[in-house]
Amino acid sequence: MKAIVIGSPGAGKSTFARKLRDITGVPLFYLDMIFHRADRTTVSREEFDRELGRIVTLESWIIDGNYQRTLPMRFEAAEKVFYFDLSTEECLSGAAARIGTKREDLPWVERELDPDFRQYIIDFPRDQKPKIDGLISQYRLIREIIIFKSRSQAERYLKSML
Repeated sequence: MKAIVIGSPGAGKSTFARKLRDITGVPLFYLDMIFHRADRTTVSREEFDRELGRIVTLESWIIDGNYQRTLPMRFEAAEKVFYFDLSTEECLSGAAARIGTKREDLPWVERELDPDFRQYIIDFPRDQKPKIDGLISQYRLIREIIIFKSRSQAERYLKSML
C-alpha cells in the first residue's frame, strides 16, 4: 500500500494514519516529523524534498500531512488517497483537544493553540482545499480516493478492515 492522508490540521489525519499503520503494518511517515526539529526550527526545503523523495521510492508507505507544494508528487506516487474533508469547527476543536498531549507526529508538545496555526485552520477551506479538490478531480479515475466527511466515517472504514 502507498497511501497519503491529507486534510486540515485537527481533522484526525494522524490518528487515522496511526490506526491504519497498526492494522496494515505499513510504515508510517509524518511530514511534520520530517520538516520540524524538536527545537521548532525546520530543515531546508532541499533536505525535506530529498527525504520525501526517498520515502516515495519505498515499496509501501503511509504519508501523513499536507505540505501543498509536494502534493502533486505524492498524488502521483500514491495508490490511495485518504482525504479528511471536515468542517472548520470540527478541525479547530480537534486541534484544541490535543493541546498538552505528547504525540508521535510532532516533535514537541503544543502548549496552546497558536493564533497563526488557528488562522491557518480557519483559512484552510479557502487557501488549501481548492488545490486538493483539483488534484482529486485529476486523479479520481486512476487512484483510489476515499473522502471522509466525519471522524466516524474514518472509524467505520478502519473497522471494515479488521
